[in-house]
Amino acid sequence: MSSDAIISTEPATGRELWRGVAGDVDATVDRARRAWPAWAAQPLANRIELMRRFANEVRREQENFAELIARETGKPMWEARTEVEAVIGKVEISIRAYAERTGQRKLDSALQGTAALRHKPHGVMAVLGPYNFPAHLPNGHIVPALIAGNAVVFKPSEKTPAVGELLVKCFHKAGVSAAVVQVLHGGPEEGKALVAHRGIDGVLFTGSAQAGIAINKRLATNPGKIVALEMGGNNPIIMWDTPLVSDAAALIIQSAFTSAGQRCTAARRLIVKKSLYDETMEQVKRLADRLIVGEPFGEPAPFMGPVIDNNVADQLTESFVYFLSNGGKAIKHMRRKDDDLPFVSPAIIDTTAMKDRPDVELFGPLLQVIKVDDFDEAIAEANNTRFGLSASLLGGAPQEYNRFWANIRAGIVNWNRPTNGASSAAPFGGVGLSGNHRPAAFYAADYCAYPVASTEMEQPRATIGVGLREA
Repeated sequence: MSSDAIISTEPATGRELWRGVAGDVDATVDRARRAWPAWAAQPLANRIELMRRFANEVRREQENFAELIARETGKPMWEARTEVEAVIGKVEISIRAYAERTGQRKLDSALQGTAALRHKPHGVMAVLGPYNFPAHLPNGHIVPALIAGNAVVFKPSEKTPAVGELLVKCFHKAGVSAAVVQVLHGGPEEGKALVAHRGIDGVLFTGSAQAGIAINKRLATNPGKIVALEMGGNNPIIMWDTPLVSDAAALIIQSAFTSAGQRCTAARRLIVKKSLYDETMEQVKRLADRLIVGEPFGEPAPFMGPVIDNNVADQLTESFVYFLSNGGKAIKHMRRKDDDLPFVSPAIIDTTAMKDRPDVELFGPLLQVIKVDDFDEAIAEANNTRFGLSASLLGGAPQEYNRFWANIRAGIVNWNRPTNGASSAAPFGGVGLSGNHRPAAFYAADYCAYPVASTEMEQPRATIGVGLREA
């Protein structure tokens, strides 16, 4: 099975960065299946040691790796460096998580022998990665899967194949067999074939709700395949009573516009107490107007780069026009400085007067603002979405945060912190269209191995004490 040539271009310049062809799904999966038993039979300590060597290989490539991420995604170099650091840090976090989440247990019970709890790998796992964090997010699946003893077939986004290829090369240079972790380049057709392949035992996916739902539907009649979906959000950030409006404005900007809004945890909707609206929006707009939007290596360093490609930029500008045409009031217009490159300015629009606000994830620097009168209305508006990934409350008293925490429907709930920037040392996931109740990050160990309960004795010993005729 093969698609046309895959070409990756630098969003900031339009120059070609990488060119290749789609891989052979059947051959790749078959190779992984043959390699898996020997990998699973290795002592856990050996697999952990190889993961630590992988972290050292990434360290050696740190600056080159960051430069490649910056070029292929368009994100600023400072942010690309933080992504590489997250790839390295993920190893020790995953080792701790495996010990904590899948630890062995034994209970001795004299005449009943020993009761044991251990964990087994599933087999061959398909990892489907996104373009916004093309190294960190798939790595968050791959490392836990390898520690647990699975083989991995990794299909990077067709928009960021070069980063995916370098990530896998680092595993190979560390000593992990080239058959145990493989990169499979391809587009949607290869992704669909990989998900459905009978040789795949699990699908670990990060990406859009549309693609995640399609995977869920495709595998609905196959309960033997474990599926972990991390799908994004239409995330709310509530602005409530606080004397520190300028600090809150900075948190709003960070939440909405970091990574050019291309984070699944980015704030899409700002819900503001009516009495705070004027001051809040004045300060948020003032900060947004100062943000530098530029190419990854620009001086001074930009706050954000372009979005991933011109199609995404076109969709965002069309969405902004849609809001304007349906009752939205522009606070800060979305503009493109070059029709041939996907740079868009951060945009803010008041959608309070819109009757039907679209409940979609607009993956870019577009923030909707909604005015409310009271706290109950704020929570109701925050929950007015099918998604449920991340939510933040800015300001408010402790009792209001308690109400917010108890009533908000999200897997990440913050107070006076951004909606984004979640810790890898905590579980990461959401509800509704944001996931399927298999959180990643620290809890990734849960879906990379399955528990096996055993009762064990060194010799068979039993009698039947009732229901027998006389001998």
